[in-house]
Amino acid sequence: MAKNEHYVSGNVTILGKDTEFEGVLEYTDNLVVTGKFSGTIKSNGYLEISEDAECRVDSMSASSVIISGTVNGNINAHSRLEMKSGSHVVGDVTTKKLCIADDVEFHGSVSMLEEVPEIDVFSMEPAEYKQQMRNSDRNESAVEPL
Repeated sequence: MAKNEHYVSGNVTILGKDTEFEGVLEYTDNLVVTGKFSGTIKSNGYLEISEDAECRVDSMSASSVIISGTVNGNINAHSRLEMKSGSHVVGDVTTKKLCIADDVEFHGSVSMLEEVPEIDVFSMEPAEYKQQMRNSDRNESAVEPL
């Protein structure tokens, strides 16, 4: 199997085409689902749902998620979510980065996570740091609560 550029370091586990899994699945490295999955997925690693795979989840949570198959359920991709051409997704998604290709069937809502700006306080002048903090406070106060 070719190394995927999105894999986190470590093992790659594959749920094969003839595999059906039901329950709660927790892992830390990389998972590729090519069969059928039903339940909950919890991870800080990489998750790929292959073209012929079918997943029915209460929730799916991973750092990076790439979907080429079918997913029914809510998805939380901490870093990025990619829906490849021909995929089918029904559920709400939450992520920092989202890529939806042409020919994707998607029914749900999208919530984008905000990244906290990285401020290196040791590489800037105090006045510059104070100004960034003031601007940050203004931006937060401008957002109305739901």
